[in-house]
Amino acid sequence: MTRPPSRRSARGAGRRPFALAIGVAALVLPLVTVPAEAAGSTPPAPLPRTGFETSQGARWTTQAEERAFLAAVDRGSDRVSVRSIGTTKQGRPIRLATLGASGPGGPHPAGEEGDADADDGSRARATVLLVCSQHGDEPSGREACLSTVRDLAYARDAKTLRFLSRTTVLVVPTANPDGREADTRGNADGVDVNRDHLALTTAEGRALAAVIRDRRPEVIHDLHEYSGTSPYYDKDLLALWPRNPNTAALVHDEAHTLSESYVRPAAGAAGFGSGIYGIWTDPLTGRPIKQVAGDGQERILRNTAGVKHAVGLLVETRVEALSAAEKDDHARNQRRRVTTQLTALKGAFAFVEERRGPLLAATAAARRAGFADRGPVLLGGADNDPPTPAETLVDPPCGYRLDGRRYAEVGDELALHGITVRRSGDGWFVPLRQSRRALVPLLLDGRATYRLTDGQPVKVC
Repeated sequence: MTRPPSRRSARGAGRRPFALAIGVAALVLPLVTVPAEAAGSTPPAPLPRTGFETSQGARWTTQAEERAFLAAVDRGSDRVSVRSIGTTKQGRPIRLATLGASGPGGPHPAGEEGDADADDGSRARATVLLVCSQHGDEPSGREACLSTVRDLAYARDAKTLRFLSRTTVLVVPTANPDGREADTRGNADGVDVNRDHLALTTAEGRALAAVIRDRRPEVIHDLHEYSGTSPYYDKDLLALWPRNPNTAALVHDEAHTLSESYVRPAAGAAGFGSGIYGIWTDPLTGRPIKQVAGDGQERILRNTAGVKHAVGLLVETRVEALSAAEKDDHARNQRRRVTTQLTALKGAFAFVEERRGPLLAATAAARRAGFADRGPVLLGGADNDPPTPAETLVDPPCGYRLDGRRYAEVGDELALHGITVRRSGDGWFVPLRQSRRALVPLLLDGRATYRLTDGQPVKVC
């Protein structure tokens, strides 16, 4: 199912990024303070700062500093709530910060869907999930997420307050705490968390799956870093939408628009070069040479997001020093990496604010479509690599039967994915007629590459 690039990308290229007061957006890393309420009043205390900020980018924030920082922000603002959503193998908490409009009750509690069905589309509430540093040796996204939590929590400008009045922002600052502590890509068991969004074998993957199931975010923004290959693959920022061909067409198009009309233009406006993740380009012509990553495999978060009807985006910032000054000053290099992530977030927030109506309409339609139980399910391929006939379930079964043993092995994972399951005789039946229809064969069909188990196809229900 090959889809052409969205026509909307050209129309959005000149839009100005959404302006947020971000404390580390400038290379100087200024101290962020709340302005005095009136002349002669007592100056307010400085806002909480991360270890990265206090060191002017010379070192990354420690786990202890993260804990203290988030606790201070939670205490200091009634529009943020911080809680643990899981515990790693080594006993570290996986934290979730929830931000929304201030007032009685603070941010929307878990499970609340907001007012997406409001008559006035301008008042519809969207949910954005930021997933930061799934790979523990890619810390710049974590720093951007931590400071963004603080800046959204304390912002007083009208534009940000309006954004928060109709947007819930969920932030997992450190999605792989054990890997961050060890500065390793994988978790404590060496598992790549970003390859675990189907199997859910890790505490980290399970925690994220539960958040996606319970909060149903419209946008999932996944922050990473990459090592460049000069001169073909060395932009400041790379981005990629869900390529999995089971992503609903309108959701796919919105994700493409997010990347090409908002995030990448925001990077360009800030003076950063950008490209498409996984594509080497000719430095003279800018034309693609070959694809080295960015396929449609469904276990990667940006693709899982698409299959689960969210507008997913992978953002990667370049690790290597870009100049002699950065080579001589690693703090300057680290500040640039964080600033690039913050710039991408500005573009993402602008997308949510400006395309709120189409975004909510696309994701809502995709969530409803599975109940019609129509059309093929694709077990392979990508938006730029059509599935082969062997990878296409032209006439999928109406569901899969699991015996007691198989259900005992995968029942928890199906529940974390939000899959509907019914008791049937001495076993269990998993129907395709449900919101996440395409996900069912990817988890249970014997031909699916990353299946949980082999379910028995049921042709007549």
